[in-house]
Amino acid sequence: MLTIRPAVLADLDGITEIYNNAIQETVATFDTEPKTRQEQEAWFAEHGARYPMLVAEEDDIIVGWASLSQWSDRCAYLDTAESSLYVRKEYRGRGIGKKLGQAILDAGKLSGLHTVIARVAEGNEVSIHLFESTGFEPIGVMKEVGLKFGRRLDVYLLQKIL
Repeated sequence: MLTIRPAVLADLDGITEIYNNAIQETVATFDTEPKTRQEQEAWFAEHGARYPMLVAEEDDIIVGWASLSQWSDRCAYLDTAESSLYVRKEYRGRGIGKKLGQAILDAGKLSGLHTVIARVAEGNEVSIHLFESTGFEPIGVMKEVGLKFGRRLDVYLLQKIL
């Protein structure tokens, strides 16, 4: 049975394993080097009531996670967050991403956020469809802003007003 709940520090190894797999195998993130436990602990500490993080758990395995992170440190962006969402490779295609995506938006609304931004690398139509299925709308394209796996990549911006 799938459970979606707030992430706790004990979940960090599962979260990091999923993220490091995405770093090494996909363009879902523009990080290029796996994250250490210390780096992930600092990142985890940036989340909480204002910028929530959730995990999807099945049979005591973290199968996915979603977070809302500060979009910018400039004060006028206080009510804007960036969404991140990752599902363990062998659990993709089962609707977990959509459930996590909706749950993180609900948590963001409860925390007082107004706008959520998503950035999706070109070629990742599954993620674009996922974000659009939870109400995100395309707002633009940043041309050739990423370089990963020897390719220059565009990034599509999507936005949802909560």
